[in-house]
Amino acid sequence: MSNIILSIQQLFTASLSANVDSIETLPASGSNRAYYRIKSGDITYIATYNSHVAENESFFYLSKHFLDKGINVPAVLAISEDRTIYIQEDVGRDNLLEVLQKEGTTDITLGLFKQSLSLLAKLQIEGDKGLDYDKCLVKRFSKEAILNDLLYFKYYFLDTLNKTYNKEALSKDFETLSTYLSNTAEEHFMFRDFQSRNIMVKEGRVYFIDFQGGMKGPLQYDVASLLWQAKANLSKEWKDELLLHYITAANEYLPAPINTENFISQYNGFVLIRLLQVLGAYGFRGLFERKAHFISSIPFGLQNLQFFIQNYTLNIPLPELNNVLSIVSDNAIINRFMPVKANEQTPLMVHINSFSYRVGIPADESNNGGGFVFDMRGILNPGRFDDCKHLTGLDKPVQEFLASKTKMPAFLNSVWSTIDITIEDYLSRGFESLQINFGCTGGQHRSVYAAEQTAKYLQDKYNLKVVLKHRNRENWVLK
Repeated sequence: MSNIILSIQQLFTASLSANVDSIETLPASGSNRAYYRIKSGDITYIATYNSHVAENESFFYLSKHFLDKGINVPAVLAISEDRTIYIQEDVGRDNLLEVLQKEGTTDITLGLFKQSLSLLAKLQIEGDKGLDYDKCLVKRFSKEAILNDLLYFKYYFLDTLNKTYNKEALSKDFETLSTYLSNTAEEHFMFRDFQSRNIMVKEGRVYFIDFQGGMKGPLQYDVASLLWQAKANLSKEWKDELLLHYITAANEYLPAPINTENFISQYNGFVLIRLLQVLGAYGFRGLFERKAHFISSIPFGLQNLQFFIQNYTLNIPLPELNNVLSIVSDNAIINRFMPVKANEQTPLMVHINSFSYRVGIPADESNNGGGFVFDMRGILNPGRFDDCKHLTGLDKPVQEFLASKTKMPAFLNSVWSTIDITIEDYLSRGFESLQINFGCTGGQHRSVYAAEQTAKYLQDKYNLKVVLKHRNRENWVLK
């Protein structure tokens, strides 16, 4: 049992006077926080480990403040002495994005989005009252923060395209846009990362999580973040309907009604900021850090931006920014990042194997020859630890160990960047076979995980036909 899990168990039993039946490690999020689900009898709880104590203190304060306002957020039930571990209510297993992906665009899903926006208005406006912003990590969303988002896009995405534009004129437009957006009529609590993954759904009610990065800021920013989340891919009809629903909900808490025309004009500006900030993040994580998931996300971010430009306008003159937007949203740029997709007629079959070096590298049974062999033995072996020794790369504890406690993510990103070159060439030339082999000492943990993840990656990105085999399965040590 890891030290963190042992500490969670001790904190839970000491603080809640109940026994722990099981502790399940939850999938890693985009942050450095680690989450666990505790089961005690018929009740479940969420435990969090985070070494960033200041961030934890912000969460503790905001959670209590919002609960006192009658807002659906999880209550913090216990905190460790060093303030790095805390236990909170479990507010559901499914987030709003997962509900949307499972249910589709039904009336029930639309109702959950409306419920989320109504609760957001309450969180922002009622939650702002009496809130001590000195307790937040950042007090206010300033003009400088807007400029930073714009420059993030410029340096990490725009400049990688090697396209000609007027840098001085663009800087002036950035200044104009950030000044315009920093003079919003209504500033209250801003969630900052208000997206459907941070909205949990439990028994038809929505709950907010991960609001510790919040600050004073404009109302529109959070609405733009939710409605224009690329993964959600909401239709224009839903976006427009939900925006008007939010304005109606916010008016219930404000002393004077919102000027709808001005609000929507600035809202469109914040939508643009979010779209550009996301492209900057994709550029940094994908084009600079070479993380495959972010590279594959770029065309969807560009299509989102293209849709915005074609359907919405800002009521301020931004000539060079408009020129830049037309450059980056051009179909030629989108196609540059869009991977080639296989179809039913595509002849290419990818054979992926995990194997043990004790047995030897699998022979290529096709007429193609060649292919790739990746040695996984430089990655920390989960099989050395009692919790994972008798499991395999197909089991969740092993997968979580490799994803969070080893250099496996960096290794696989390098592998995928390498094989992408060959995959795309083979697709264009009509090749029929490619073999990819992953080997480790026993062919049970690291190589199995790498093979499984690579098969999923190639199916998701290229729609390829994959034959996956774990060559040493009969020799796995399971007892």
